[in-house]
Amino acid sequence: MSSRPVPLIPPALRAFLVRIPFLVVTVRLLRRGPLARGRNLLITLIVLTLVLGGLAARVSMEWFSPALMIPITLVGGLQLRPGSLVKLLCAVAVALAYVGVVRGVGHIGPGLLTTFLFTSVLAALMARTRGKLGVQGLRGDVMLLELRDRLKSQSDLPRLPKDWDSRVVLKQAGGSSFGGDFLVSLREGDTLELALVDVSGKGVDAGTRALMLSGTFGGLLGSVSDFLDACNTYLHRQRETEGFVTAVHVRLNLVTGEYVISSAGHPPVVKFDSGTGTWRVSPAKGVVLGVVPDLHCEPDRGMLRKGDALMLYTDGLIEQPGRDIDAGLDRLLGEAERLLPSGFRDGARNLVASMSSGHSDDCALVLVWRP
Repeated sequence: MSSRPVPLIPPALRAFLVRIPFLVVTVRLLRRGPLARGRNLLITLIVLTLVLGGLAARVSMEWFSPALMIPITLVGGLQLRPGSLVKLLCAVAVALAYVGVVRGVGHIGPGLLTTFLFTSVLAALMARTRGKLGVQGLRGDVMLLELRDRLKSQSDLPRLPKDWDSRVVLKQAGGSSFGGDFLVSLREGDTLELALVDVSGKGVDAGTRALMLSGTFGGLLGSVSDFLDACNTYLHRQRETEGFVTAVHVRLNLVTGEYVISSAGHPPVVKFDSGTGTWRVSPAKGVVLGVVPDLHCEPDRGMLRKGDALMLYTDGLIEQPGRDIDAGLDRLLGEAERLLPSGFRDGARNLVASMSSGHSDDCALVLVWRP
């Protein structure tokens, strides 16, 4: 008759321990939670490191080179918490020391040690950054990509009726995926609202503020009667004072073609008049957003007829170092004449490429017209 195995924990003690909520939660985390995944990965990487060190010391330095510990260290920097990474680095140091004792110090040269030191510092920086973000692996980069895609999709204009057309061109400084220029738009029935916003700075430096403001301004668009005034109130309440924000807002009736343009320190909108074949600068103007508590804007009203167009843009398209901004505006209007032979849709990107050549700044161009 076989005897029953004796349990490690007596049933009476087990029944008492399971009544303690803290212990129950701790055991569950160690078994199935993120701590278990981190612990298992740490154990795996340490075992690989020690085994690799033993094989390099006792079998072959060519087949089991200590340099193979470098990718192990990088994986630890991407996946482990800073405290666990320290344990892994200690295991790497022990493995290298063992190889040096068995094979001789000459087999662990200064070049390899310098590489390990650099890799360890890089892994520690990655683990520290991820620790602040509270994410593991490349999740932080994925989050940035998702925010970038959201900003790009938000810059797409809504679907317009067949007797309207539009074109949006955004170009970030230095080829970056983030920039300080963004567009928010909304169509409700026969009314189209769009706002082109320019955050001071360029590239990634301005991209973080643009990401934050695009969500806020997108929520305000269509929800308030005076869009720029609401944006100004929001910015004026913020404690941060880094840089400034300019914006231009257009409300367009898609049936009658009537529009209202309001500007807050933004370069003037220009209108193409198909009757005369000329571009006219809008007189709408106002103060930069967030500077004063009460925003005073002088709107411009008009109507788009068949063949007419409105062009919105940011200052990166007309500003050049050492040149007056009015000269840049004149050059823009001159280059815009090239849109006519090929049409607005094909010529918009060529216009941005022509105006932005020779300097690095965020650029944005929005064209809305009646074919």
